Amino acid sequence: MTDADLNARHADKMKKVQAARVRMMATKTVERGLVIVHTGTGKGKTTAALGMVCRMVGHGMKVSIIQFIKGAMETGEQNLFDAFPDLVEMRPMGEGFTWDTQDRTRDIAKVREAWEAAKARIMDPEWKMVVCDELNIALRYDYLPVQEVLDVLACRPADTHVVITGRNAPSELIEAADLVTDMQMVKHPFRSGVKAQAGVEF
Repeated sequence: MTDADLNARHADKMKKVQAARVRMMATKTVERGLVIVHTGTGKGKTTAALGMVCRMVGHGMKVSIIQFIKGAMETGEQNLFDAFPDLVEMRPMGEGFTWDTQDRTRDIAKVREAWEAAKARIMDPEWKMVVCDELNIALRYDYLPVQEVLDVLACRPADTHVVITGRNAPSELIEAADLVTDMQMVKHPFRSGVKAQAGVEF
C-alpha cells in the first residue's frame, strides 16, 4: 500500500470518527455544577485540582481552596494565586499530617473549622468552585461525618463545582460524585531517597 493509499484510508477513517463525535456531542447539553473527587495512592490529586483552579481564574470565576490537613507554608501555588486576590483564595487551615500533630481532639476541631469555612463558600453562589483539599483524609479518620458532607453537596447552588481530594475517598462520596479519578502510583522518587522539591511538590 502506498503512502497515498494510507493517507486516503486515514482521512476516510477520521471523517467517520469526526461524524460520530459530532453526533455524540450533540447529546451533551447539560451544564451544571459537578462534584469531583481525586483519590488514590498516586501523586497529583491536589495538583490536578489546582490546575482546574487556574482554568477557573482564567475564565474570571471565583474559587476558594480550603486545605484541611496542610498547614501554612510557602508554596508556589500560594504565591501564584496571591496575584489574583479578587478571584481566588487559598486557605491552609490544618496543622500538618496527623502523625505529626498526634492530637486527635485538636485535629477534629481544626477539621470542623475548615469544614465550616468550606461549607460557607459552597453555599455562597458567588464562589463558582470550592476545592476541599485532603477532605478525604479527614473523612477517613472520622473527623467529620460523611453524611454531613453529602447533605451539603446535595443542596449547594446548582452551578457550584466542588472538588474533593485525598486518599481513601469513602464509597458514599464516590457514589455521589459526578467525576472520580483514582490516581495510582507506579513510581515515585521518594522511594529512592529524593525529598520533596519546590516546583514539583510545593
